[in-house]
Amino acid sequence: MIKIDFDKMGGLIPAIIQDHETNEILMCAFLDEKALNLTLETGKTWFFSRRRNKYWMKGEQSGNTQDVKEVFTDCDADTVVIKVKQNGGAACHTGNRTCFYVKWEDNQWVEHSDPLFDPDEVYKK
Repeated sequence: MIKIDFDKMGGLIPAIIQDHETNEILMCAFLDEKALNLTLETGKTWFFSRRRNKYWMKGEQSGNTQDVKEVFTDCDADTVVIKVKQNGGAACHTGNRTCFYVKWEDNQWVEHSDPLFDPDEVYKK
């Protein structure tokens, strides 16, 4: 039986979140064993915030939740890919569909931002 290896990175593993229909990469976050279990049990994506040192469900503030469709691990069992249905359109806390909207072009990073919501309004910063 395969067991996810949480020991390599101090109890955390990267989780690549991907749209289940288009395969677009929406975000990358970190899980510990509890967050992975919450994700598998609830069918919603849960993560562990290293900055805030707490668990959070994607969309708990914005409403842009993610319904888990499939979960894969890699050959080393130290990373997961979670395929989701993205509710509300935006996966990124900046209001963008994906967190990967900055592209290397002409020897510089270029932002291709098209926010679907205003994060200042949603998160009341």
